[in-house]
Amino acid sequence: MHTGGRLAARAEDPDGTGEATNDLERAHELRSAVLCAGVLLSFLLLLDWGSGLITPWRSLLWCVLAGLLYAVLYPQRVSAGGNWLTTRGLVRGHRVRTDLLVSVRCLDGVSQRLLLRDRLEGRVEIDPGVLVHHPHLWFCLERGARKAADDGSLLCGATALRRLSERVGRETARAVFKISGLE
Repeated sequence: MHTGGRLAARAEDPDGTGEATNDLERAHELRSAVLCAGVLLSFLLLLDWGSGLITPWRSLLWCVLAGLLYAVLYPQRVSAGGNWLTTRGLVRGHRVRTDLLVSVRCLDGVSQRLLLRDRLEGRVEIDPGVLVHHPHLWFCLERGARKAADDGSLLCGATALRRLSERVGRETARAVFKISGLE
């Protein structure tokens, strides 16, 4: 199900493996990253060509600049299942055991991030919007975090998880109302 252009929620496992991902949204963001980098490169090369300043070194510089923009815009692949959550970026991935979480912190800055740490030194940084727009990912994380809290290993982060849970609930209800025409 894809609603509002951003919410890809599934009532059950997408392929029966117990794994949830943000692949639909990620594919769109990946196309946008390629398009932005390509437009920048084309613009800079055309500008240099039109002004007569184009050289191989300047062209290489513009290619590197477009490549850096692509690297910055490259979206994370987030997947979750059982008792784990994994993020995969352009270069490397990170994995955390959700049933062994010791802390969940909300990091503020230019963009809000959620930092998850487990007992095995695993560390994952994720955009909370990914969890809001993909409730199945959230439910996998919440199930493991609840187990960690019950076991007493989750020492910090109950408030951040509660706020995120409320946000996921609001956005999911809003999407249901929008689909049913009750908005």
